[in-house]
Amino acid sequence: MHATPHAAAAHLVAQHAVFGPLIERIGPPVITVNRMEPYQALIRSVAHQQLHGNAARAILARFASSFDGPGHPTPDAIDAVPDEVLRSCGFSATKVAAIRDICAKTRHGLVPTATESEAIDDATLIERLSAIRGVGRWTVEMMLISTLGRPDVLPVDDFAVREGWRLLNRLDAQPKPRELATVGEAWAPHRSTAAWYLWRAADEGKKIKQSS
Repeated sequence: MHATPHAAAAHLVAQHAVFGPLIERIGPPVITVNRMEPYQALIRSVAHQQLHGNAARAILARFASSFDGPGHPTPDAIDAVPDEVLRSCGFSATKVAAIRDICAKTRHGLVPTATESEAIDDATLIERLSAIRGVGRWTVEMMLISTLGRPDVLPVDDFAVREGWRLLNRLDAQPKPRELATVGEAWAPHRSTAAWYLWRAADEGKKIKQSS
């Protein structure tokens, strides 16, 4: 059973007091979980890679409209269309290849269903899904947090997460991913909440920089 947002925030403050002022400013964490099948989340992540959010959403809208029927197209439906259809949606050749591999790995069972995922731990999912073309550890971690609602994921490769920690502690440089992973061990089992607050800290820093 997941802890309440207030309990998770209180745990972070108890471990590292630097969270306190940030949490007072921001309030309780609001982690939005958009439930969908893992293969769908991975395709959406591929669409967003190296693109502005609006551009990625436009590509995904064209992608959805390219298929008949309601809901997200199935792997079989995606496989049935030629590459030109996917390219016309705005996907690059590299992203088309990644989508093809996601569909293949879904059909072969490497990508589990949402129900199957409930019985698989975070580390196993990261190892399995990172083997897919165009899908790295960070992409899987984002899926764990925002699609599966896992409460204890700290994406230390995320620039904004490391920047948030740097700003909170007024460090000259960002911590290395391994360094932050070590620090973050104390935040378990609420590391997803820690990541959420570190993203907020990075957002604050960006706004301050833009206004100066």
